[in-house]
Amino acid sequence: MQTSQKRKISGQYPVQELDSYCWPPNQSSLDHYQSGSDDGGNGLQHSVQNLEQYCTLDSSSGMQNSSSSASFSPNGSPVSQPNSHSYPSDLHHSPDNTSGSPVSGSCVTDNEHDLRHMIRQLETAMLGTESENVDIHAISSSDEATQVSLEAEKWKYMMEMIARGDLKELLCACAKAVENNDMHMTDWLMTQLRQMVSVSGEPLQRLGAYMLEGLVARLASSGSSIYKALRCKEPASAELLSYMHILYEVCPYFKFGYLSANGAIAEAVKDESRVHIIDFQIAQGAQWVTLIQALAARPGGPPSIRITGIDDPTSSYARGGGLEIVGQRLRKLAELCKVPFEFHAAAISASEVQCENLGIRPGEAIVVNFAMMLHHMPDESVGTQNHRDRLMRLAKSLSPKVVTLVEQEANTNTAPFFPRFVETMNHYLAVFESIDVTLPREHKERISVEQHCLAREIVNIIACEGPERVERHELLGKWRSRFTMAGFTPCPLSSFVNSTIKTLLQSYCDKYTLEERDGVLYLGWMNQVIIASCAWRC
Repeated sequence: MQTSQKRKISGQYPVQELDSYCWPPNQSSLDHYQSGSDDGGNGLQHSVQNLEQYCTLDSSSGMQNSSSSASFSPNGSPVSQPNSHSYPSDLHHSPDNTSGSPVSGSCVTDNEHDLRHMIRQLETAMLGTESENVDIHAISSSDEATQVSLEAEKWKYMMEMIARGDLKELLCACAKAVENNDMHMTDWLMTQLRQMVSVSGEPLQRLGAYMLEGLVARLASSGSSIYKALRCKEPASAELLSYMHILYEVCPYFKFGYLSANGAIAEAVKDESRVHIIDFQIAQGAQWVTLIQALAARPGGPPSIRITGIDDPTSSYARGGGLEIVGQRLRKLAELCKVPFEFHAAAISASEVQCENLGIRPGEAIVVNFAMMLHHMPDESVGTQNHRDRLMRLAKSLSPKVVTLVEQEANTNTAPFFPRFVETMNHYLAVFESIDVTLPREHKERISVEQHCLAREIVNIIACEGPERVERHELLGKWRSRFTMAGFTPCPLSSFVNSTIKTLLQSYCDKYTLEERDGVLYLGWMNQVIIASCAWRC
């Protein structure tokens, strides 16, 4: 999900509209993989060309049981041809061979019978006596029979999954085929999956539509051309804001993150008269509405508040303008609440932030807020510039009163492709199920909400690698290690924050879960943890 109204779940990217899926398999491409080059890279390149030829994601009406223009029925499967065996035309004599005449480059017998005899002697020396010899051709035939049996079992298993409508297993099987560069199986499974997924169906069908799109895009390109291949459309900024607001209201994940972080901040600055909040991804500035209201009611009067809002370049479109929009909105609120307020705009990507961009002033109590944004920073697994840890060290150098962290509890950073695919499925299925409970299936804007606020990051996780993959979530255990190495210690959230969030969840479905472990709050859906929130101090 985009960084709440921040970059996650907030439509940070232009969003594609879906009607049908790309790449209908055709017999010529299947023949290529069955009888063509042994070079897997060439096969993939051929397949990508087919994909780009058929890619037509340009409609907003959604896809319902779309069919492919061609299909493949696995009456059989490609079987490796037996390797041909040949013997050298001239054999050198071994000292151990005491029978027959020596054979060398300058001494070759003209007697065909003698040559055959010597070849047989060489086989005997290498493989043992005739009674001990293993029939090479029998082994080859046995291997072929075993391969045929395994292939038959694989296809039988796939057909059984289709017969019982096991969409989850079929998606995993397709991802595995993509990982193994098994284009024959990939083509066929994508044809079947297109008929099973739908952006207007059950939660798994809707999620499956976007995950299938991610697999198609992965085959098209694992780099920046993914978005060109998908032919995405951007909604108008006002529409995108509307979709983000709907998602914010129907799911408690963002409110949970904001409230838990704000509770830790209010506790840390309760005795401070001047507070400087540095928000590394301010987006719409929605997080600070409740904090300004809470500090306005503080016994003894509110502190003066200064907020430095760091802007990711992709956020300006979602806002419909620059950071001055955020500043104006927060100033008006502060005036109504009679809170001294100042806004400092830092229109720079978080990965480029240096201390001089933050406008630090002496005498201010500094607060650093990392709400659903650090997972967008490249780390040591991406390149030599580890911005993820660099920003933590930068925050430590400011001697803040508190640093807040809100992140999705998922492992999509360094996990290999297939485990990452499974992790993405489990994580986002819980999100789609929770949306299904609070946003009616017939809601006319539900498809747009999911496409514009969720689909692009799902596709990015599945399709992209290296620097092009910007959705790189980590589990709380990894974040804890990073903060500890940067010199921070945990700052347990107060019981008041816990009770406030429990009250919030009572207005939602009872399938949401809230758990506190080691000073960290975890919000989940049934058995799947979705968001983790914690605080740190120097």
